[in-house]
Amino acid sequence: WYHGNLTRHAAEALLLSNGQDGSYLLRKSNEREDLYSLSVRGKDSVKHFHIEHTGTSFKFGFNEFSSLKELVMHFANQPLIGSETGTLIVLKYPYPWQVEEPSIYESVRVHTAMQTGRTESDLVPNAPSLGTKEGYLIKQGKIVKSWKTRWFTLHRYELKYFKDQTATEPIRALDLTECSAVQFDYSQERVNCFCLVFPLRTYYLCAKTGIEADEWIKILRWKLSQIRKQLEEHSATLSS
Repeated sequence: WYHGNLTRHAAEALLLSNGQDGSYLLRKSNEREDLYSLSVRGKDSVKHFHIEHTGTSFKFGFNEFSSLKELVMHFANQPLIGSETGTLIVLKYPYPWQVEEPSIYESVRVHTAMQTGRTESDLVPNAPSLGTKEGYLIKQGKIVKSWKTRWFTLHRYELKYFKDQTATEPIRALDLTECSAVQFDYSQERVNCFCLVFPLRTYYLCAKTGIEADEWIKILRWKLSQIRKQLEEHSATLSS
C-alpha cells in the first residue's frame, strides 16, 4: 500500500473510484523529502495526513512509531480525526499498489509493506481494479437506427448500459470476452463515435468529446488485450 510518487490528485481518484470507507494508502509528500502523506477515504472524501520520517521513527501528530506497520496497527484500533467537522476515520483496508491497470493511468513502481497477518498474495487478487469507467454515451438502436443517450458502466470484463444514471437494472450487459475489436468509427453522421464489434452485432456509440471517446477506446482496448493475454496464458498452461 506504499504508492511512492503517486500524486495527491491520483490518490484521491484511486480511493474514491475503487476504495471504501477506511481504505488507505501511503505516498511521498511533494512538500519535503522527509514527509509522507497518508491518504484515507472517509465517506465521500479523502483526507491527507502528514507523517514525518526522522530517520529512526515515524512521527504522526504527537505520536511517534518505530515503523509504519506499528502506526497502521495503532490507528486500526482507534480512529483518526478526519476533518474540522469531526469525521472519524479508521484505517481498515490497505490499497495495494500491485494491481494491473491500463497505461492511461499513472504507473507506480515501489516496494510494499503489508498489514500484519496478511500477505501480498492475500490482498492482490481481491484488489478492486482501477480499470473501471462510467458515463453517458449516445447509442444507436439495433432495429430503429435512432440515437439515444444511455448510462454506461464498465467493470472488469462487462460493459452495461442503463436507461439513465438512476436506473438500477441494465438494459443489456455486454460480455467483452466476446468482443473482437474496438475502434473509432467515421461511418456515422455524428462526431466522436466508436464501435464495438461482436459476432452478432456491432454497437455504435458516440461521446460528447473526442477526448472522452479516446478514453473509452483506450480502456476498452486494454480490457481486450488483458482477455487475450489470459487466453494465451491458459493455452500455454494446457499445452505444457
